[in-house]
Amino acid sequence: MANKNAPVTGHEKIETSNFLMIVLTLVTILFGGLTEIVPLFFQTSTTQPVDGLKPYTALQLAGRDVYLREGCYNCHSQMVRPFRAETLRYGEISKAGEFVYDHPFQWGSKRTGPDLHRVGGKYSDQWHYVHLMNPRDVVPESNMPAYPWLDTAPANVDIGKNMAALRKVGVPYTDDEIAKAADEVKGKTEMQALIAFLQVLGTAGGKATPAATTAAAQ
Repeated sequence: MANKNAPVTGHEKIETSNFLMIVLTLVTILFGGLTEIVPLFFQTSTTQPVDGLKPYTALQLAGRDVYLREGCYNCHSQMVRPFRAETLRYGEISKAGEFVYDHPFQWGSKRTGPDLHRVGGKYSDQWHYVHLMNPRDVVPESNMPAYPWLDTAPANVDIGKNMAALRKVGVPYTDDEIAKAADEVKGKTEMQALIAFLQVLGTAGGKATPAATTAAAQ
């Protein structure tokens, strides 16, 4: 039988106080998070772009906005993880330096469809067009919805504003690139913009898989 007169220990005080438990849990999580995250801001491998990486063009950036708006990230990640099964299927593992111009980046592990990080150049523009118009025409077992409205919707001609905002967080867009952005997307559709975005994914700093090379040649 417990001794009711025994002194209360510090451990017992924490366990019997909801307030203390919540505060100390938050402090522990905050400290652990800081020790894991802060050093990444000072590592070259996570802050410097890989060789060949360039900021998205105006059309590609407009396509990325369509990608985000339509929720493509809910089914497709953009991160080839360091597992043999993934590198055999998707190609070279993803590197932090490939995403320094992405705000926000599209990493993750939730996949209903395949990872898209190395999809750039794997298929032709026409393949992507057919796939977006009706996925089952090229992948019969696909459960992806069709996006036919993208073929008539005009691309965002105000994308220069997005580029100017991205420059404030470190993306090296020039005044000339921002000024010409509207002309670059003028007359283009959201379908064309999205395909332009998909075709650039993973084309800097990575290696194509044999399967990707074969598909690109078909």
